[in-house]
Amino acid sequence: MFKKKFLKKIDDIYIFDYKDKVAQEVKNFYKDDPFPNYETSDNKATILSKGDKNYYTKNLKNFIGHNKKVLEIGAGTSQLSNYLAIGNNNSIVAFDVNFPSLKLGNIFAKNNKISNIDFVCGDIFDDIFKDEFFDIVLCNGVLHHTKNTFEAFKSSIKSLKKNGYVLVGLYNKYGRFRTYIRKYLYKLFGKKYLLLFDPVLRKINKDSTKKINSWIRDQYMHPVERSHTFDDVLNWFDQNNVEFVNSYPNCEFFSNDQNYILDDNLIFKNFFQQGKKSTHLDRIFSQLLMIFTKSGSEGGLYLFLGKKK
Repeated sequence: MFKKKFLKKIDDIYIFDYKDKVAQEVKNFYKDDPFPNYETSDNKATILSKGDKNYYTKNLKNFIGHNKKVLEIGAGTSQLSNYLAIGNNNSIVAFDVNFPSLKLGNIFAKNNKISNIDFVCGDIFDDIFKDEFFDIVLCNGVLHHTKNTFEAFKSSIKSLKKNGYVLVGLYNKYGRFRTYIRKYLYKLFGKKYLLLFDPVLRKINKDSTKKINSWIRDQYMHPVERSHTFDDVLNWFDQNNVEFVNSYPNCEFFSNDQNYILDDNLIFKNFFQQGKKSTHLDRIFSQLLMIFTKSGSEGGLYLFLGKKK
């Protein structure tokens, strides 16, 4: 799995040394409030239930199938990695810059006897994994928290096999507009404002203080954050010999009826099938629509799926 020797192994977590200042800054930021955090009542059954109820994670797991090598970059506390490892013979690698976050995921895996998952702590730019080793690379919500999003994308696909799939999740330059507004108001009015107007916080149990704090810090206080357009990712795909497969939200604004664009269930049923890039104008309107939809209200994160040629 590795092309470089790891520095040490603590609690079954592989640790690689890194000195990048931005990686250190991000690591320090998540040190006290790992993201996303677990509920105190979480176990194998609850993680499986939550994942199966989520249109994206359920369809992602079905798409991955069996006997695959999967790398999740920016796994955090590894809730997704643990979910993807349950009930199959896939080999999952949860990779993150923050050791305390991975430790939570590792403890959860041990307590729930999830054995087909490895935890690796290191920097995405250090090129520690073997080339063309993984069948699927997931980098959802992480590349925009590095020193250079494009270079981080290039690094992430070096370990992806030919004909393997990469899934990229980034903050959208248009779709994150509502978060920008809330971030400004948070500075003026504090936490009480967010508890009223942030839709994600309204869903979290009020007694889950750690989970509430980790969401607020991740969305409104992060020291390293950028946003990107659909066309940014399409250009990165073209420059790195990656074929566009599909996107969420869908690129085809004018070619689809509005129910399809707004219904997450319909979108994710087709997300892992071949779609169309459509036109630049189509893509602009799809991104603007995010401001008024669930994806825009919950942070403006969008997904692109590509296949390495």
